[in-house]
Amino acid sequence: MERAEEGFGGGGILRQPPAVWATAGASVVAFMGIGLVDPILPSIARGLDATPSQVSLLFTSYFLITAVAMLVTGFVSSRIGGRRTLLAGLALVVVFAALAGTSDSVGELVGFRAGWGLGNALFVSTSLAVIVGAAAGGSAAAILLYESALGLGMACGPLVGAVLGDASWRYPFFGTAALMAVGFLCITVFLEEQPKPARKTSLLDPIRALSHGGLASAAAAAFFYNYAFFTVLAFTPFVLDMSPYRSGAVFFAWGVLLAVSSVLVAPRLQRRFGSLTVLGASLVLLAADVVVLGYGSHTTAVVCTVLSGVFIGVNNTVFTELALGVSDAPRPVASAGYNFVRWFAAAAAPYFAPKIEEWSDVHMPFVVAGVAAVLGALVVRVRRGPLVPAAGERAPERAAPQGAEVLAG
Repeated sequence: MERAEEGFGGGGILRQPPAVWATAGASVVAFMGIGLVDPILPSIARGLDATPSQVSLLFTSYFLITAVAMLVTGFVSSRIGGRRTLLAGLALVVVFAALAGTSDSVGELVGFRAGWGLGNALFVSTSLAVIVGAAAGGSAAAILLYESALGLGMACGPLVGAVLGDASWRYPFFGTAALMAVGFLCITVFLEEQPKPARKTSLLDPIRALSHGGLASAAAAAFFYNYAFFTVLAFTPFVLDMSPYRSGAVFFAWGVLLAVSSVLVAPRLQRRFGSLTVLGASLVLLAADVVVLGYGSHTTAVVCTVLSGVFIGVNNTVFTELALGVSDAPRPVASAGYNFVRWFAAAAAPYFAPKIEEWSDVHMPFVVAGVAAVLGALVVRVRRGPLVPAAGERAPERAAPQGAEVLAG
């Protein structure tokens, strides 16, 4: 309750300066971009005469660049400042999202999506620090606002993609470019430059941070978890094979459950059972869910897709806290190292899931995803010792308030 009181008392989560709202609004659109293409993947495949494995490269290129960019974002922001980093990221998203809408081949679209991923990495990795620095009411209010932006963006992305994509698969890309251009203008007007960090971040600092056993364990577990997560996000639309509207509705419901479980459910479960217990159980339940999704009927697959949002939301919150609290590295550096590892799984799953289907059958990609989630739970179990200090398992009632660069979801 301390976190809620701090967030809603004093300045309050709703009583924020325009700079905070401008950054949070742009964050919503940035997170929308992750799931925006979900309901239109089959439409893109038909429009560009591409296979599911080719279209899934939209996720692979996006997250591969995002992973590598995690080594660069701290280096850049510690030298040019948070405001300029945000604007650079937004400008790249505007340009590459617009170019994506003009693509005449899947190769062009994949390439432009990669540029989009670079811009999104620069923006999202910096936005939390900017919101915390400019927010009223303390860091808890800023974190709540950021988590809300994540949830809203993840929920609305598929819905916006469906509404615009029902007319043409190109429109969601143009729509994103327009919304991010508005965000660029708002930040230009309302956000003042914040002080640069006293110490500049080097390119190797995130890699050095992974030498810490606890952070390396959290990153390894999150790697396996993210493989399962992005199998659901990137491969399920082909299995459901629904119209953009119906697919968008399914993933909107998924996003709502993700948001609710991340912001409201996970903290309550952590206080009652402890973070590592909750994480292990949630990973096992996610594994069971995706296997049933793969082998069930069409209706069962829809239900399991929506239900997976609960487990994904819980996992996102707990993994974020572990990554940011387990080592003595500065939070931006620890987060960069952690994200560098786990986003490689987000890049791998969209590529390998369709390939596994081609090599075997439609069920096997979900079996592999389930095994990956179980491996994540095993890492948490086996490496429990190094993770305990961050989880606060020995004294759960004194656990630190939720931190979060929630892109760690």
